[in-house]
Amino acid sequence: MNLEIIPSFPTGKITAPPSKSYAHRALICAGLANGKSQISNISFSEDIKATLNCLSALGAKIEIKGSTAEITGIKDCSFENTVLNCNESGSTLRFFIPICLLSESEITLNGTRKLISRPLSVYEDIAKKQGLLFNKSEEFVNVKGSLRSGEFSVKGNISSQFISGLLFALPLLENDSEINIIPPFESKPYVDMTVSILKEFGIAVDYSGLNIKIKGNQSYQPQNTVVEGDWSNAAFLYAFSECGADLKVLGVNRNSSQGDKICLEYFDALKKGKPTLDLTDCPDLAPIMFAFAGLYNGATFTGTDRLRFKESDRISCMQSELSKFGIRLTTGDNSVTIDSSGFHVPIDCVLGHNDHRIVMANAFLLCKTGGKIQGFEAVKKSFPDFFDVISKAGVIINYEA
Repeated sequence: MNLEIIPSFPTGKITAPPSKSYAHRALICAGLANGKSQISNISFSEDIKATLNCLSALGAKIEIKGSTAEITGIKDCSFENTVLNCNESGSTLRFFIPICLLSESEITLNGTRKLISRPLSVYEDIAKKQGLLFNKSEEFVNVKGSLRSGEFSVKGNISSQFISGLLFALPLLENDSEINIIPPFESKPYVDMTVSILKEFGIAVDYSGLNIKIKGNQSYQPQNTVVEGDWSNAAFLYAFSECGADLKVLGVNRNSSQGDKICLEYFDALKKGKPTLDLTDCPDLAPIMFAFAGLYNGATFTGTDRLRFKESDRISCMQSELSKFGIRLTTGDNSVTIDSSGFHVPIDCVLGHNDHRIVMANAFLLCKTGGKIQGFEAVKKSFPDFFDVISKAGVIINYEA
């Protein structure tokens, strides 16, 4: 199905959607707590639904009331043989594997082929070292514990999700554990967020630099918490206001631990010149930053290699779609350079590549030039009502069969 955008920008006020990253973490902590928690201000995107379904499969009781989830947590982690469907959510898969390894029962984690193809080597290595079952096919991962406490060395440049996944599970082991992060440490703000939410749910963590110490035999305490606004998705809304739209973005915390709040600083730098900007700690900003740079002066972005292992190969896919606007993307050693000198109305329909952030980044450019995008439905992964929201704010959209 195609969507056509007539040149137009949103105006007025738009509230940023709730943070998917925060919600994943709070829901998992609530699911591991012995008691009832209430997590409010949730956007039930496909990724969040995947996490909720996995918690339910492991025995948590979940009741949805509007944008709130009431969760009665799992009493213990001796799960029986079960199947978890992670759909297309990388966070869900990587967060739940260590939790599943707490059990001596064999557990299957399903997902799309693209999801299961994403790197899982950190967990494979741990399972091999401890003699645990870790069997990976094209469509699922089978695991069986039980995970033992100890020292874990994790490369900091693969994905911070592995560190966060271990942090959820290790406090529930009988003895103390330690995570040593091998530099460079990328996406550190996401680990900061995990530690902050763990502490909110009563888990003691000693986190200093590249070392994290976790006491064993802890228990999660039920909490009532409100999910804060999401800077990674707010960035797509701020892109409009930063290029002149009379739009005010509401609902985000300027003092948030989310690394993506740097988007405002980056937009400003892109408008002023042709900067070099580091995406190491904020890889989810890449698509909209590439698009914004293409509309202005161009830029060089570093810390980009991991973009090839997201929902799509975001470097190749953005290279293909930006070329339709006359924007040239070239790659270097862990870097991407954007040349904006040939910007024009796209010559072909823009493709979404089943990647929510690519869809939204290119929709931003289409609001400037007009044109069509195929596969716009991918926004359901993190910002399901993105097009409804900007349409109500004045963007002219036509849907085609």
